[in-house]
Amino acid sequence: MTGKKLTLQQKVESLLWPQDNSILPAKLSLLKVLRITYVTILDLLGGHISLRAMSLVYTTLLSIVPLLALSFSVLKAMGAHNEIEPFLFQFLAPLGEQGIGIGNNIISFIDNIKVGVLGSVGLGLLIYTVLSLVQKIENAFNMIWHVKATRSMGERFSNYLSVILIGPVLMVSALGMTATVMNSSFVHYFSAIEPFGTLIIMATKLLPYAMVIGVFMFVYMFVPNTRVRVSAAFVGALIAGFLWETSGVLFASFVVNSTNYTAIYSSFAILIMLLIWLYLSWLILLMGSNIAFYIQNPSYLRVERGQLEISNRVKERLALCIMTLLGRQYYQGKEALTLEDIVEELSMPSILISYVVNQLIEEKLLIAVAGQPTAFIPARALETIQLIDIVNVARSAEEINNFSIDDLVLPRDVQQVAATIDNTIISGLGNRTLVDLVREES
Repeated sequence: MTGKKLTLQQKVESLLWPQDNSILPAKLSLLKVLRITYVTILDLLGGHISLRAMSLVYTTLLSIVPLLALSFSVLKAMGAHNEIEPFLFQFLAPLGEQGIGIGNNIISFIDNIKVGVLGSVGLGLLIYTVLSLVQKIENAFNMIWHVKATRSMGERFSNYLSVILIGPVLMVSALGMTATVMNSSFVHYFSAIEPFGTLIIMATKLLPYAMVIGVFMFVYMFVPNTRVRVSAAFVGALIAGFLWETSGVLFASFVVNSTNYTAIYSSFAILIMLLIWLYLSWLILLMGSNIAFYIQNPSYLRVERGQLEISNRVKERLALCIMTLLGRQYYQGKEALTLEDIVEELSMPSILISYVVNQLIEEKLLIAVAGQPTAFIPARALETIQLIDIVNVARSAEEINNFSIDDLVLPRDVQQVAATIDNTIISGLGNRTLVDLVREES
């Protein structure tokens, strides 16, 4: 008797997640890297990240001029507006000589925008266009981090606008300080001494990589509406920054050798190249955030891509665990826990915890506390929350939205069996409340 033939995906997963628990630390570290690589490739093939990247390309084309106009206006007031132009040309460098022409056209568009004469309506539309771009970026990152709640309008306005206006100033200041240090007599003195001279040259060549990694790391920590660990953001930014710089060199050679595209598309060829480069840039940036997510949430690596199918038994136990955990915090007068805290405490995938928490909120057993990030506490006194209420939330999840138990037409004998099951659960739990479970845990 032969066993069931495994598919290629099942064979790969059996190698990446072996049943043997006695694995050497070095092999386990290698397996972790291979798991994240494997799941990231599956996500890219799934198409969700690609679709978000294409959407951001369209939004970028509409918002790039207003975005740079706001940044230039702030830097112009400080007399440093010419310092940000190299960033634009560096981003367009893979497009070759045509990229310089595109950069000059963008700068001429920006110069034509006079923020002082736009009026209140024009300035409001300008700011709205910029904020809509950042909001779309946040939605893309929230999708990757499985965050449903977005920032409020007030938070968006204050956070986004502060970064857009203050970010370029800090970036130019950092560049100025770096240039001052590199041109100082102290550095020139050590440049003539080996091996310091070689090290300084290597640092100069690695500086673009370091700047890109720093920007990516800031984006990964700031944009998603959740708490991202520094270590996860750094690893994701390190990989994405290296890929972005390397892909820029490869794309530049591709543009140089793409004479056939110029012959076919004529003057539209450079526009097509620009769209491809924008798409690759957003794809790499989103992929780095995807890697950071899996580094921070390794338990989610085994959850089926794009699916959420869990049994009622799992829902029941998760609901009891979550309510007991939050009830204990509330009972002991400790700080309310966020979704990330619950995930870390229970060591379960965030998508499962988020699903059960939302069900508990809908049934008025939990409430969300306003804050950044959002925390959760019991909706009423622990003595009034019966354990049977918590179990019923898991057992009847989504009945109202999909198909209710009252819609079932059951034979009499099946009704009797179902009633026996319900009565057994009710009698087993009795009148026990959440406070009883919390006290037992304490």
